[in-house]
Amino acid sequence: MKKDIVYKLTENFEDFLHNTEDGIEFWLARDLQHLLGYGKWDNFQNVISKAKTACEISGQDIADHFADVGKMVDIGSGAQKEIDDVMLTRFACYLIAQNGDPRKEQIAFAQTYFAVQTRKAELIEQKLLELERVQARNKLAETEKELSHVIFEQTGGNQNFALIRSKGDQALFNKTTQQMKDKWGIKNKPLADFMPTILLKAKDFATEITIFNAKQKQMKTEGQISNEHITNNKSVRNTLISRGIVPENLPPEEDVKKLERKIKSEEVKSLKENKGFKN
Repeated sequence: MKKDIVYKLTENFEDFLHNTEDGIEFWLARDLQHLLGYGKWDNFQNVISKAKTACEISGQDIADHFADVGKMVDIGSGAQKEIDDVMLTRFACYLIAQNGDPRKEQIAFAQTYFAVQTRKAELIEQKLLELERVQARNKLAETEKELSHVIFEQTGGNQNFALIRSKGDQALFNKTTQQMKDKWGIKNKPLADFMPTILLKAKDFATEITIFNAKQKQMKTEGQISNEHITNNKSVRNTLISRGIVPENLPPEEDVKKLERKIKSEEVKSLKENKGFKN
């Protein structure tokens, strides 16, 4: 496809892009019909129907991507009438393009156009999930640091903090820290660095409760705080299991330290590629 045609089609598709009040991008099916080279609405409705089926098969809710609306059109002499239309998300447009006539130049373009845009959204979502996990790990580290400080302030020493934390792991996983490391294939690195986000947040919550109760109940011995920590981790474990999440059965995630370095590296690279107006 020639470059000038690509630029023209890109401009056409962007011209008909709308946004809801919530910032969700959408196209109207009547506009997309012409953008994709379909002369008859009935023919295009058949493509929309196939796209809806594909949407359902993919596990998505059709109503989340195909919203029926009305559209006013001129019929002459200043009169108007309402016709059926459909609001389409990028994903819906992608599915329509995939189910369109591949002989049409516009369809070939749209298949790539919406695939690229959808992939960008997927990449953004993945980056946000990765960042959330890094933040959860850092938050847990800070909370555990605070617990260590509380133990020192209230008992006069915190040399057994690592043991208390390990007992918390055993209460959460129903396995020792070392058993979980062996299961996940971890050597010489903290177990928490490989935990999924849900477990990092679970451990953080249990530790926050331990800190709160240790202060409120003025616990003066490591034994008291240790028992409190075990109880809180068991409670969190029971909550997870009641929702179908068995901590020790979850697979490990990528080393969060490597993930953090990758995120920082990508940020630096992005900054170098976007220095300003004079590029």
